[in-house]
Amino acid sequence: MTKLPPLLSLAVLLAVSLLVGWRPLVDTFALALRDDAYTHILLILPISAVLIFQERRSLRLMVAPNVRTGSALLAMAVLVAGFGRGWPSLSSDVQLSISMFALVLAWIGAFVLCFGSRVSRSVLFPLCFLFGLVPLPQLVLNEIVHLLQQGSAWSAYVLFTAVGVPVAQDGVRLTIPGLTVEVAQECSSIRSSSMLLVTTMVLAQLLLRSPWRKALVIGVAVPLSVAKNGLRIFTIAMLGTRVDPGYLTGRFHHEGGIVFFTIALIGVFVLLWILRRGEDVSPTSALNPVKVTTRGD
Repeated sequence: MTKLPPLLSLAVLLAVSLLVGWRPLVDTFALALRDDAYTHILLILPISAVLIFQERRSLRLMVAPNVRTGSALLAMAVLVAGFGRGWPSLSSDVQLSISMFALVLAWIGAFVLCFGSRVSRSVLFPLCFLFGLVPLPQLVLNEIVHLLQQGSAWSAYVLFTAVGVPVAQDGVRLTIPGLTVEVAQECSSIRSSSMLLVTTMVLAQLLLRSPWRKALVIGVAVPLSVAKNGLRIFTIAMLGTRVDPGYLTGRFHHEGGIVFFTIALIGVFVLLWILRRGEDVSPTSALNPVKVTTRGD
């Protein structure tokens, strides 16, 4: 296999993996198409492929197949897949998560085997980004949705309090004069939160160099997503009670999420701009200021 050109070797290994693991891949994409909580999965594969493709020229001289590490990862993928199939008592969503994890691990192992460790380290982000294809089990997803519900209710509560609107909170239920709002699972913004997180991760990778700056932006995306949903609840409630009750059930309520997603995305861009300016400052110029000599010296 390693005597073949690396790209051809990778194509063969990927074809074999798809021949064996096509079912979980198809099930995952079907899940992403029918369930809003998994829509972001549709973005993972094309984004990873584009990021790797962009680096193809600079990586050509670094190609050195690593059979040992690649084979070890492939063996681990087989073991993980075997573990999932060896426990028929596991729920179907858990089995799907295990199968997809094994498939992605096999892809990474095939890449390392064909192109080597140096190339793999250079495209570590898009390779690891592929794990975004693994759908979260329903139990885990429910916990995340619950946390988003609580966070959204709390952030809306803070906004009501900040503008002087009397508000009482009981779990995910908010009561203001003339209206009681319950942040249901459908209003947790799990879809837009996932999209915002994926978008932020890609932008941070493309625009920043420092690992800690990248981690900071990605970390901020999570509370920012909760805050924008709280802002959405606050805005619709205020419009519904102060302007027109139609806002509570109208088009803005059902389709206005893009407005608040855009606001959150603008916040991410502002933070990226600030952090990138910090990276653009040359350390040598900061440590060695230019000395200006006047005629009187």
